[in-house]
Amino acid sequence: MVPRFDVLDPKVIDDPYPSYAELRAHGRLCRVPPASWGVTRHADVAALLRDRRLANEFPADDPQFRMERDLAESVFKRIIPTRAPADHSRLHQLIVKAFSPGVARRLRGHIAELADELLAPALDTGRMDAAADLAFPLAATVVFELIGMPVHARQEIWLRSGALAKAFTPFLPEGDRAEADASLRWFRDYVRDLVVQRRPDEQGDLMGRLLAAAAADPVAYSVDEIVDNVMFLCFTGYETTMNMVCTGCEALAREPGQWSRLRAEPALALTAAEEFIRYDAPIQYTARLALEPIEIGDRLIRKGRSVILLLGCANHDEEVFERPDRLDITRSPNPHVGFGGGVRGCLGAVLARVEGGVVFERLATRLSRLEAAEPAVRVPSALFRSFSSIPLAVTPA
Repeated sequence: MVPRFDVLDPKVIDDPYPSYAELRAHGRLCRVPPASWGVTRHADVAALLRDRRLANEFPADDPQFRMERDLAESVFKRIIPTRAPADHSRLHQLIVKAFSPGVARRLRGHIAELADELLAPALDTGRMDAAADLAFPLAATVVFELIGMPVHARQEIWLRSGALAKAFTPFLPEGDRAEADASLRWFRDYVRDLVVQRRPDEQGDLMGRLLAAAAADPVAYSVDEIVDNVMFLCFTGYETTMNMVCTGCEALAREPGQWSRLRAEPALALTAAEEFIRYDAPIQYTARLALEPIEIGDRLIRKGRSVILLLGCANHDEEVFERPDRLDITRSPNPHVGFGGGVRGCLGAVLARVEGGVVFERLATRLSRLEAAEPAVRVPSALFRSFSSIPLAVTPA
């Protein structure tokens, strides 16, 4: 029988990897209630991420979108990941410019300066919260500058970041829904106030370019579409990088051998960042809709069924990764699927890689000691592997 996988099981939320190992041992598919198929193996997940028989558009009555109807029928119907191919391409051409490899490379020096600025207080006090003092402010500042959000909004958004994560989570306990809806509504109103005050600027930040496109073609680009996509990109733009930096800091504090290796070879920072994404994927799964029947092994996924691609499970596939449950910052090659893939893959993947490489190089260069001062505190989430606090004891190099 095909096993069931309950993404809301407290054991899964606390540590999904033992459950993932059981799923892979049973086969390539599992059942994800209420009516979805889960894909467990790396080869299948990697292929399906690029399979045009799967789409991101979901029917309005899909059980995954259980938020208030006005939000479900607006926000999640306008953001770029869920758009039909023509609209996705239209938006992608504008948005991708803000997160291009060239932009990411040019920001490397700025990211290093920002990392040093955020590390400076810890060098004096010997204490740092890797989540609140480093990962979030660095990731948020970079993406806010690219989009055109005021950097002073960081603190207010940080206070709501846990609730916002719930708002973008398909599977959510009903008891969390009211908080998620309220946070999403607040963020949407906040971004709308910014958008209506901004002027179009074809050569400016992302918000200015989107407004310029709307001024040139108001039929194609509505204010609501701009607001919802700016909001979505702000959240996803910092969430993935923040979670990767948090995972890396927590893992290095827990594994002194890996920290010593990085200290000895700061040039390993880039491969370390890739390994942190594989080892504990910032986003654990992504959902798709089957547009046609799809065969996986001896099973048939019927048209119209939701398909959950279990990225975190695929990243620990024993057939691809040697000793997958072991952290190895020298792992190469590392064909993880932590950023998704295909045309619907993470828009900020290149930028996140640059940020990760810079941050872990600065940590290895500026610190001689990095240890846990108190236990790290996770944000309970089925979708995101995130932390609300990672207290560290550090010593300057």
